Amino acid sequence: MLDEACNALLLVAHRKAGLWLPSGGQVEPMEAPWSTSRRECREELWTEAEPCSITSDRPLFLTVTRTRGQGQHTDVSLCHVLRAEAGQVTSFEAEFDAIKWPSLDRVLAAPRDTLDRHMHRFTRKLMSLAALRTSTR
Repeated sequence: MLDEACNALLLVAHRKAGLWLPSGGQVEPMEAPWSTSRRECREELWTEAEPCSITSDRPLFLTVTRTRGQGQHTDVSLCHVLRAEAGQVTSFEAEFDAIKWPSLDRVLAAPRDTLDRHMHRFTRKLMSLAALRTSTR
């Protein structure tokens, strides 16, 4: 989730992963990716998902990662950017220890080993699209 007014991202402290990352989840059979984002937002953050103005309901980012440990598989993630105000989300799923709303600059300043492995790339791409949108207004 992105607070477009202050360019801050919602990150969750994921218990199992031990990392700060965007909320998300798995696509159910026959479910469209945008529908998954909306459902997961309701389930994990107890709020309705709205598309941000930068990306609308299209994914901004795609990652393909081979998992480690037992039950190895290839994880394919489509990352949608949802719009929210920083104070809007106050409750969250038990799989998270905490939430925070760092600015995009603070995300890039965070040590890589505390974040999802793709977070810096995702943030740079989001920043470039935000800058492009601002320059064409």
